[in-house]
Amino acid sequence: MDFVTQLLIAAITAGTPLLLATLGGILNERAGIIQLGAEGLMLMGAVSTCIVFIRTENLGLALLASVGVTALLGLVHAFLSITLRANQTMSGLAMTLFGSGFSAYLGKSISGNPLPGKLPRLHLDFLNPIPVIGPIFGNLDVLTWLSFALVIVLHLLIHRTSFGLHLRAVGDSPATADVMGVHVRLIRYGYVTVGAMLIGLAGADMVLTVAPTWNEGLTAGRGWIAVGLVIFARWNPVRALLCAYFFGALDSLGFRMQLLGSAIPPYFLKMIPYIVTILVLMYLGYRNRNKPSGTPESLGVPYVREQRF
Repeated sequence: MDFVTQLLIAAITAGTPLLLATLGGILNERAGIIQLGAEGLMLMGAVSTCIVFIRTENLGLALLASVGVTALLGLVHAFLSITLRANQTMSGLAMTLFGSGFSAYLGKSISGNPLPGKLPRLHLDFLNPIPVIGPIFGNLDVLTWLSFALVIVLHLLIHRTSFGLHLRAVGDSPATADVMGVHVRLIRYGYVTVGAMLIGLAGADMVLTVAPTWNEGLTAGRGWIAVGLVIFARWNPVRALLCAYFFGALDSLGFRMQLLGSAIPPYFLKMIPYIVTILVLMYLGYRNRNKPSGTPESLGVPYVREQRF
């Protein structure tokens, strides 16, 4: 297997958690709620998966635990941001700090313990004779295929259905949506919760495929990369897929360069995805400085319903 094919396979493996977390962030921010708690949610999803999987050896229960715990945290963020109208940036940062600290506490008893299994893979033998495509897509795990399906479903939902129209209306002009009979709070609560569940699933995917054991700070800042990818993808699920795998390739490139005997210190190689994230955001900001950003117009703005008589 050549270097490029190996890099593409590694990019998909490393990029799938980023894709799931980015899709969750897109749902949150399309509804007008800033989500800066991705790092904490990914850590809580990962540690919940590890604890339940090691204790029960049941993969289904482990995945349910990851989405259940992060759904609860998503509801907390929604309550603070929507009902109490707290500062959404501070609420998200609090979620990250809480998730980082609490996951470290919960994971002490299982730190370093190997998981009793891994994600099942779909073996598509009919693809094997096809060069490049066969090695890449012939043996992917179920969560990777689920992420592909989610990209299609969310793209159609946002841009081709009345539900997506309501979602975009709530993110752009909640007052107008309210006048038209759209239940603003219900939609925001729903999408913030579902978005948090996807971010938790990203943490589960990471611990099941990228690093099959629990260690404190497992995500290593990938939640923050997902926050940047939401902007990089301009709140579009299809672009999110391309962006996530691009950064997955960058994340894998450093390790591959070490295997090839690169003289660059490994610490600098690990910095590649984070440096590129900053540079890309700077470039996009400069290039689009005179163009509409695509940001939901009411992102981060609490909605106060006016009194009706």
